[in-house]
Amino acid sequence: MKKWFNNILQDIHHRVNGIVKLYDTALVIVLSALLLNLTACQNGRTQGNNSSVADSLSLAAEEMVRAVARTGDVERIIELTDSLTDENLLPPIKADFYRALAYTNRGDSKESYEYLKKIVETNDADEEPKLYSRAASSLASYYMSLNQYEEALRVALPAFTCIAQDPDITSDRKGNLLTVIGGCQKELNRMDEAEKSFEQAYQYYKRYMEKEDVNLTYFRSCIIGVTNISSVYNGIETLHEQQKWIDRCDLLLSWYKKQPGADSAFVDQINGQTSLKRSEILLAQGKKEEAAKDFEEFLKTEYSKTDEARIFSCNYLSSVGRNAEAADIFQDFDRIAAEWNMEPNLEVIRTYLFPKFEFNYKAGRKDSALAVAAKIASLIAPAIEAQKNDAAAELATIYETQEKEAQIAHQRTELSQQRNVGLIFAIVSLFIFFSIFTLVRHRAAKRYAKVKSAQELMENELKIARHIQMSMVPSTFPKREGLDMYASMTPAKEVGGDLYGYVLSSDKLYFAVGDVSGKGVPASLLMAQTTQLFRTLAAQLLMPTEICTRINDALCDDDSENGMFVTFFLGLIDLKTGHLDFCNAGHNPPVIGGGENKGDFLDMESNAPFGLWPGLKYEGEEIETIKGRPLFIYTDGLNEAENSQQIQLGDERVLDLLRQTQFASAQQVVETMAEAVSLHRNGAEPNDDLTMMCIKIETK
Repeated sequence: MKKWFNNILQDIHHRVNGIVKLYDTALVIVLSALLLNLTACQNGRTQGNNSSVADSLSLAAEEMVRAVARTGDVERIIELTDSLTDENLLPPIKADFYRALAYTNRGDSKESYEYLKKIVETNDADEEPKLYSRAASSLASYYMSLNQYEEALRVALPAFTCIAQDPDITSDRKGNLLTVIGGCQKELNRMDEAEKSFEQAYQYYKRYMEKEDVNLTYFRSCIIGVTNISSVYNGIETLHEQQKWIDRCDLLLSWYKKQPGADSAFVDQINGQTSLKRSEILLAQGKKEEAAKDFEEFLKTEYSKTDEARIFSCNYLSSVGRNAEAADIFQDFDRIAAEWNMEPNLEVIRTYLFPKFEFNYKAGRKDSALAVAAKIASLIAPAIEAQKNDAAAELATIYETQEKEAQIAHQRTELSQQRNVGLIFAIVSLFIFFSIFTLVRHRAAKRYAKVKSAQELMENELKIARHIQMSMVPSTFPKREGLDMYASMTPAKEVGGDLYGYVLSSDKLYFAVGDVSGKGVPASLLMAQTTQLFRTLAAQLLMPTEICTRINDALCDDDSENGMFVTFFLGLIDLKTGHLDFCNAGHNPPVIGGGENKGDFLDMESNAPFGLWPGLKYEGEEIETIKGRPLFIYTDGLNEAENSQQIQLGDERVLDLLRQTQFASAQQVVETMAEAVSLHRNGAEPNDDLTMMCIKIETK
């Protein structure tokens, strides 16, 4: 009988999973009823046993919902749940649970948690204790994520009291609820209560895992619970507690690994998390060598290659001074934020963008740090406004949900009529569709021709713009004894924002390399303006500091509110003596020397980029002579060039390449570095404009 009944359920699963539209839900229900009644008849129990059939039908109905839920089709789940509830085949508490599940799958957390709240507040825990405990745990976790700790405790504490003595509720679920309770108590500075809750949760976890017959899914839930507790403790003052919970996590994981069928990927993940956490603990204790060993163990795990792990590892990297590596990781943040569906709210700004700024700043990547700072400044006001709107929307959702409950009965009454009308409408629409298809296709062909023509016109205009822009930078360089000079510029798009130039007047050589924030047409327009200002002021034989001050004032006029800025390095060489006067406006430090002369980044003060603050007085510096020492100037399209894995070339690699390059000519140095960038990208599209300049004054 049981085997036969299971076969019926499998057949129902097959039928439900094959339904594309749920217009025939009623047919499936009737089929289930007939099959179950047939089962009862064959066993001679149809007389006086209507309640048994009803129970069986309810079970079949719930199996149908579960089958549809596994497909992930939100609309199908909601519609089937509504239909079965109308037929009194699905209890309200289960209907609300499956609706919450459906909205969670859709990503509509607010709607989902309204149904969970309804389960917790309006249903008796004795009716469905398992569903009640799951709803309470999820709802409390949701409140906790919103920092509403008192509200979370209001849900979680009564729920735990209801299920604490229920033998049908597994120990891992009780432990998970206590973990949430302890986390809220700690955030409310009720430390004694929090520690008791955590300790009680751990005992529940152990009690479950010491059973002979365990469910590995629940086993993993216990380990995750202990891992969550360990993450609650942070700071120097809780190092002992952190270590205790990490040790406990290791113990539970060692038990798990002994189970048949243990998930190796899960083991790898937990090993990675605990190794990283342990390295941070040891580092806080001043045990740097031991911390480094645990961090190496973390890097050996597959988990360390995930985006989550890479982001989490940045705290350790920054603490040991490896800020460049941390900054490299955060270059991926925009992609990660998109994949994680992160909204640019205040929490994201605090947790991710501020560290991104800090890592870039500490790594000496001032251009990147300024760009992040500008992004933070642009996001703060909208994030505050969004937070206000969210609070209002949450209140609106409550009222909307209450209204929706009142409308459900009316909507379901109309559903059958709508389906019939919909069928007729579909037939008519199909006829109309075929009637107008030829006309639409003809018009579409005409539109395509127009779009293609416009696209070709735009491409031609961009080619002309690129030609004009490239004509603004020198393509030939001075042929003068004792001077070797060469430069190149490669925009990432058709037009770009990098620039370079020089002005030669008698024995005075003015030269400059600049980088406009952003790329494309807007950057190219600002590039043209800056280039013209440089040429005009250099022709007046002004000192570099005066030229920079005047360019900044010109770019900071009252009408300039687009937030763009220009980094700029400007130098003046006396070709007779080799004396160099220079001024740096937020640009990458040039490299002086190289090849046979050990090269290093030029040690200098960095003024602010042009276009940010008017009225600045720029300060310059000087070097007595650079004769015999190549000077290499570049934009961040060199050191921040990325490959397909978004790994940057990096400052140290740039310096190593220049040190390894024997100077034959300025052109040879520039072309060697261009080839190095191409090899590093390995086919990846350029992520930024690239400009390089090399100058050498002979010692004769």
